[in-house]
Amino acid sequence: MEEEKRQFAVLIDADNISPKYAPIIFDELDAYGFASCRRIYGNWSKSNGWKEELLLEYSIIPVQQFSYTSGKNATDMAMVIDAMDLLYGNKVDGFCLVTSDSDFTRLAMRLREEQKYVIGMGESKTPVALTRACNKFIHLNLIYEQDKTEEEDKEEVLETEEIDNVTSIEEISQTISSLINENGNEPVDLAMIGNRLNEKFSDFDVRNYGYTKLSVFIDEEMDNFILYQEDTNCYVAFKELPSREVIEKEVVDFVKKNGGSLDNLSAITLELQNRHGGFHPKDYGYSRMSRFLRNIGCLSVNGNTVKLKGKKNGKK
Repeated sequence: MEEEKRQFAVLIDADNISPKYAPIIFDELDAYGFASCRRIYGNWSKSNGWKEELLLEYSIIPVQQFSYTSGKNATDMAMVIDAMDLLYGNKVDGFCLVTSDSDFTRLAMRLREEQKYVIGMGESKTPVALTRACNKFIHLNLIYEQDKTEEEDKEEVLETEEIDNVTSIEEISQTISSLINENGNEPVDLAMIGNRLNEKFSDFDVRNYGYTKLSVFIDEEMDNFILYQEDTNCYVAFKELPSREVIEKEVVDFVKKNGGSLDNLSAITLELQNRHGGFHPKDYGYSRMSRFLRNIGCLSVNGNTVKLKGKKNGKK
């Protein structure tokens, strides 16, 4: 027997959500459940782009909300009141809050306190506080751009400013590394990695970075991992690391090449990353580069300055 779909209340803030996202909102929600309640809030005496034909197409009920007081967002209040009515009426299993307004952060947290599954949808300008308050947050503008790119059959790089509030690739890489470490440095199933990333980062979606597959995203963006296929499963593992002895020799040679002294130890990190790709001292048991360097016998480290021992003021 087919499992019953989770029922969602979709509440849309017409003040800051473009109507062009309407198809994406309901296509994305379909993966989580069914939108049994669909409402959109705004002052319909003013133009906001949400036309009657579009509301009818997606069976969205418009809720009129006049701005009774200047400077106050009446739409926010109406959405909150309706959300709490639906919550206490126990009419739905979850909520989909479609807004980029951080004022709804507390509402998302309150709904989760009542064990309701909360999906947030908005643009990537949405403050991190709101994205983290939801069980899942979907960046509508990034998916819209990705879909448009596929339709035009072009390869386009997403603008940096568009993804400022999206979980960084570095954070994702660190999470994958931690998972492999937890598994005794043995390869980890790609599906398990996907589950961990979704659990840890409410906004995680490879489409945010211009990809459609997690495997391609890892392969293209993270030099410290390798992927391989075994039967029908895909696994992720650390790339084979150069020995500590090799790294230490390269570091010493690099310092010597720069006159025996460097004022910025990050230059060493960049050099190692250029040589090996994805270098991080944690792979050798150190949380910070300075600690790794201090354990190389012939080097001294003072703040950000690295010197060969016995080297002072650039002279032997």
